[in-house]
Amino acid sequence: MTTRRSLVPACPSRRVFLGTLASSSLALGAGALIGSREAWAGGPNLVAQPPAGFLPLSVPGKIVKVTKSNVMQPNGLWPTEAAAQAMLERAMMELTGKSDIGAAFARFVHKDDKVAIKPNGIAGQKGATMGSNKELVLAVVRGVIAAGVPAANIVIFEQYPSFMAGTRVADRNGTLDSAFPAGVRTAIHKNEDASMPTLNVGGVPTKFVTPFTEATAVINVGLIKDHSICGYTGCMKNITHGSQIAPHLFHEHNASPQIAQLYAQDIVKSRVRLHITDGFKLIYDEGPLDKNKTRRVLHEAVYATTDPVAMDVIGWGVVERWRKDNGLPSLREAKREPLYIKTASELGLGIFDKNHIAMREVTL
Repeated sequence: MTTRRSLVPACPSRRVFLGTLASSSLALGAGALIGSREAWAGGPNLVAQPPAGFLPLSVPGKIVKVTKSNVMQPNGLWPTEAAAQAMLERAMMELTGKSDIGAAFARFVHKDDKVAIKPNGIAGQKGATMGSNKELVLAVVRGVIAAGVPAANIVIFEQYPSFMAGTRVADRNGTLDSAFPAGVRTAIHKNEDASMPTLNVGGVPTKFVTPFTEATAVINVGLIKDHSICGYTGCMKNITHGSQIAPHLFHEHNASPQIAQLYAQDIVKSRVRLHITDGFKLIYDEGPLDKNKTRRVLHEAVYATTDPVAMDVIGWGVVERWRKDNGLPSLREAKREPLYIKTASELGLGIFDKNHIAMREVTL
């Protein structure tokens, strides 16, 4: 086993393209449209509050990456349960400095929290080839329960039945895989199930979905993928476009700065406490769907962080390296540079500058 600590490798251009957006309703100067309290003036306060006396851990710019070779099942698509558990445990212990998985997760969730877990299954709809893997989501659930959260207070949610089936967490009928502890629930929102007042973000109306707003703590289990519109989809986009009712309205201009604006809402910032990136496989081109199996490659890694911006910088760089090695243009050259990542940093959502991102790398 080896361990090393490094600053992130060279990342793509940090230029921010607001250009013609500056005079539009999407511009960052939209004032009250950025802050959620003001954006639904007169509505209820849906900012989540941690249980009394509990302060969730936040370590901006810190990422832990755990790698292990030969962890995939014979089909080459899914990790073994033992490998996913071991890699997550090590990542969480390195991130928190705690000696066991329960104590590590207890830095992020309290026994009185209502915990929602958001995987990503859109690219696994056909054959479960590229979704957040059931084995890793199961390890996350076990960690949350080990921290003292009752199984009945845990929900795993996705947009559509086919997306959930793509993770193998549950089938298209919502029946949870038998490996999960009794009491854990699933929810499918279909971009419809929302009970909060309308929220205007950059002049566009939307609502965050009920499984998200009913939670006091959200754990994001995203992927590393190329995206045909916004260039890269990782931590932030899994939340911003997977947890509200109008994702299709936030794709213009390569979804920049909309992803940053959505994530900047207090309703989001107050809930999402931890990002676990399923890096067992990645897609470096023709994403976000798994259309070309030659663009899907093994990566055999699990990442853990509280900083979605820093993790998206890392993931973006990984995609760019695979593109370069395979003779493809950079995302900037392809006219879909994920500029929203820099914008998110400017809104105070995390660290973009590679000189201030520390990634601890562990090989099991």
